[in-house]
Amino acid sequence: MTAELSKTELGTLGETLVANWLQTQGWRPCDRQWHCRWGELDLVMAKGPANRDGQLAFVEVKTRSQGNWDAYGLMAITRSKQAKLWKAAQLYLLKHPQWGEATCRFDVALVACRYQAGGAPPASPNPARQMALDDRRYLVLQDYIDNAFDVPGR
Repeated sequence: MTAELSKTELGTLGETLVANWLQTQGWRPCDRQWHCRWGELDLVMAKGPANRDGQLAFVEVKTRSQGNWDAYGLMAITRSKQAKLWKAAQLYLLKHPQWGEATCRFDVALVACRYQAGGAPPASPNPARQMALDDRRYLVLQDYIDNAFDVPGR
């Protein structure tokens, strides 16, 4: 069996799964784990050109193990968290003015770490939505919520 992953390592692998899946959906990565004083933007993904015809998605990825208490991370997207993500996105756009006219949105990806006793993960109808970690554990993109929340205060 492989050594236990830290929460940070597990979260990074969840982000990798989501970024790879989004690329199969026609999105391309712009940034990953982008930091500013308001926190971190897990993924910044683009579709189309960097103008008013393009789209920019700020994706918050929540990776949770079985037995979690917060609906696989959905309950962690509080109004306060949304406000911080909005402020981080504003700073991102200031530093990347080419995206200033693009349609921007906030998406949430919920990733579950599951255990499969006695072998490989079960076959998935969409293999891009899961990733094997070792002989017992795998990640699955449980839910992807487009436009998960509006800008706070608007």
